[in-house]
Amino acid sequence: MANSVETMEFQAETRQLLRLVIHSIYSNKDIFLRELISNASDALDKLRLASLTEDGLADIDTTDLHIALEVDTDARTLTVRDNGIGMTRDELVELIGTIAKSGTAGLLEKMKEAKDAKDAVTAESLIGQFGVGFYSAFMVADKVTLRTRRAGTESGTQWESDGEGTYDLQTVDGLPTGTSVILHLKPADSEDGLADYLSEPKIRQIVKRYSDFIRWPIRMATERTDAEGVTTRDIDTLNSMKALWARPRTEVTEDEYSEFYQQISHDWQAPAETIHMRAEGTFEYEALLFIPSQAPFDLFSRETKRGVQLYVKRVFIMDDCEALMPNYLRFVKGVVDAHDLSLNVSREILQHDRQIRGVRRRLIKKVLGALKSVQSKDAERYAKLWEQFGRALKEGLLEDTDNTETLLELVSAASTHDPEKTTTLREYVERMKDGQDAIYYLTGENRAMVENSPHMEAFAAKGYEVLILTDPIDEVWVDQVPAFDGHRLQSIAKGQVDLDLDDDADGEKETDADKAQREQDFATLLPWLTTTLSEHVKQVRLSSRLTTSAACIVGDAHDVTPTLEKMYRAMGQEMPPVKRILELNPAHPLVSALRTAHAANADDPALAEIAELVYGSALLAEGGELPDPARFTRLLTDRLTGTL
Repeated sequence: MANSVETMEFQAETRQLLRLVIHSIYSNKDIFLRELISNASDALDKLRLASLTEDGLADIDTTDLHIALEVDTDARTLTVRDNGIGMTRDELVELIGTIAKSGTAGLLEKMKEAKDAKDAVTAESLIGQFGVGFYSAFMVADKVTLRTRRAGTESGTQWESDGEGTYDLQTVDGLPTGTSVILHLKPADSEDGLADYLSEPKIRQIVKRYSDFIRWPIRMATERTDAEGVTTRDIDTLNSMKALWARPRTEVTEDEYSEFYQQISHDWQAPAETIHMRAEGTFEYEALLFIPSQAPFDLFSRETKRGVQLYVKRVFIMDDCEALMPNYLRFVKGVVDAHDLSLNVSREILQHDRQIRGVRRRLIKKVLGALKSVQSKDAERYAKLWEQFGRALKEGLLEDTDNTETLLELVSAASTHDPEKTTTLREYVERMKDGQDAIYYLTGENRAMVENSPHMEAFAAKGYEVLILTDPIDEVWVDQVPAFDGHRLQSIAKGQVDLDLDDDADGEKETDADKAQREQDFATLLPWLTTTLSEHVKQVRLSSRLTTSAACIVGDAHDVTPTLEKMYRAMGQEMPPVKRILELNPAHPLVSALRTAHAANADDPALAEIAELVYGSALLAEGGELPDPARFTRLLTDRLTGTL
């Protein structure tokens, strides 16, 4: 039995916003069903709570709370029905009116300002601040009918509108407790390009993607016709309701964790580590994160996506939630389920939300803590994880200054200490020689090239351990991190090194007088070489790091390395060429012969060619590229021919 209909007008601003919702806000129209199911789930939650707290509702049966989806292909209607708390007439007017009283004018003004300023702010970035989920139904429906009755009341209310200028209200007797939203769907082939939302496969697909973990069963009547033409009608539950993150860890098996991880990551292996956490207080959320056993193939691709999904009260909101996980942890998979966010929250709003930033900080610490735990308990397993994800983690040393110390503890690198096993910085420090104040390292393309570098000679002779860094990113982060545990990081190919290599050939300590004599012996050769090779180097000096090689090339302490210079140029960043320093081994026969020849005849043109050969040989020894390979080859050939 229905009473008289009361027609009410939308405010002008509300009509504008409705048109915005229908045509501009949501790029994916499928989420209308997510919004309506979420509203129904909230209604069921409220009824369950009310049955325990409100007088007069204690006798209500809450044993079969559920959401039902009903399809009528003839009438072209899709109904979302729940047996939850329902609404009174006043509540219905107030809640449906939320769109008009939650800042409509302010929203429209912001959008106008953004448009006028040609700002990058989108409608979707602003709409997350306003409660408009119910109105998303008008994206797919010509008309929406809502029927509801509040638990504990006698009569219900019907609300109906075409989303244009007015809506109708009337009191209806005989309605069941709960709410039904009936969508009178637009044609599937309309100009909006709508999908067929009366199709069972389409409905199943939407529910699976957005509402699979809703705690209440989502049911739909289905019909099946067998081979003999007999049609049977069943009621199917479309969602799994298995939100593992909402269950205590003690109640979840490793098989369940593994199955869920494989479902969300599309990985066939079990995860290496599982992180299950719950935060309560002013901002409640649950998180279930996984560290994979193997890096995805696209880990270093520009198109790779971060693996953390965002849910709000078990409702799927978005993949690849950048606000929750930094780029260097993009290999982490999992879900975060927040309790106090709007379903319409956007990426832009998340990035500026203080509570979300707090969640991000805690998630990072949990992930890094899990890796540290593996490192301390199972070195072999950690070595495998570092092999897979170490390059990505080292990006964090450039991005995440808040966690630099933790990330440095996780760094694992090859070193001269062991030809096969890597070492941590902590282990390196524990093995440092007495009086050693720096952590020595050398970067290069591969281990063989680094180990055979002339820069290694003095350190090998003295037994100093050197880290062997061969990842391209190593060229960058070692310059960004000043020290570890109070010990500075020192490249053995930069600046001056003093390893007390001043013993003579008989192993006796070199005196100050001997040093002064050596400086005097080379006082004319070094300036001449600096001038002769000025196109390539900024200085020629004697070396304290060479034992067997004639020469090596080093940089000043703050110079950009040749490899890093090459990387910048490959990225399109033009840089002025960086001249480096040529160091000579004063004890090498070639250097001694060059000094003698220069002292005898400084104007001999052959000496300049020999200087070029010394420089070119040093450049090749460190893996560099000759500026003129053809000239170097000709000079070398001429010199060899002259000795035969």
